[in-house]
Amino acid sequence: MALDLTDVALFVRVCATRNLSAAGREFGLSPAASSTRMAQLEKQLGARLLHRTTRQITLTQDGEVFLERAMALLDAAEQASSAVGHGNAQPQGLLRVAASVTFGRLYLVPEVPQFLKEHPGVQLDLRLSDSTHDLAADGIDVAIRIGPLRDSALVARPLAPSKLVLCASPEYLRQRGVPQQPFDLLQHECLVLQAMNPWRLRERDGGELLLRVSGRFRSDNGEALRDAAIAGLGIGLSSTWLVAEQLRSGALVRVLPGYQTTDSVISAVYLNRRFLPPKSQAFIDFFSRRFGPEPYWDEGIA
Repeated sequence: MALDLTDVALFVRVCATRNLSAAGREFGLSPAASSTRMAQLEKQLGARLLHRTTRQITLTQDGEVFLERAMALLDAAEQASSAVGHGNAQPQGLLRVAASVTFGRLYLVPEVPQFLKEHPGVQLDLRLSDSTHDLAADGIDVAIRIGPLRDSALVARPLAPSKLVLCASPEYLRQRGVPQQPFDLLQHECLVLQAMNPWRLRERDGGELLLRVSGRFRSDNGEALRDAAIAGLGIGLSSTWLVAEQLRSGALVRVLPGYQTTDSVISAVYLNRRFLPPKSQAFIDFFSRRFGPEPYWDEGIA
């Protein structure tokens, strides 16, 4: 008897989410129906694929072997479907996306209406949190991450650069003076984002400086530090996507513009599997086009 691809896809999602009920909901199945389908798949294969307890789901050795083949099977089915349908299959289903609160609110939410208009078969569940989601445990299809990727189990697709700039309010610089070279920062109030100290600056000759700065105010929230800089509390190192509007309005001005900072990248990340659902691919492609290598938020920033 041929395998039912829905059962195979359900198994792959159970492995990703480690939650049978959550995976079943993505397919419109009740917990009981999901359990029955997994039991039928195991019976058909003649092998136990999952260890299930009240607290967790883990893969058996046979399950680990089948998972790799299952992903290849779904990948082949997707490619075959695209070839026959000339690549016009419409993305469908519930898409769970995670992002930081600030970036999501500023740059994802305003684009949601257009994304949903272009993809009427997709329902979007956007999770905004400054905590890092476990994609597998939380059932996240795509996460927007800023900075280096630390989890080797994930695949990252760059969406845009995240340029960093030193900036302060005009009033602060009038009172405290304008730094002329990087070591002057050591004499200033610096607004430090936790886990982002020392600051990295590239010298004109290409060398890199590491400066461990200090100040009376620090936070784990970029918006709080931006607002503190606007209020004249010190010099901050911020992403241009966060301070672009204030730089254009003059509420903040660049500090040491002749010295480049070590920039970062904004990426869409997803679980390391060959089968990327069309709904996830559509989301990544949409925002890759919208942002790009020269994102619109950097326009007009000297």
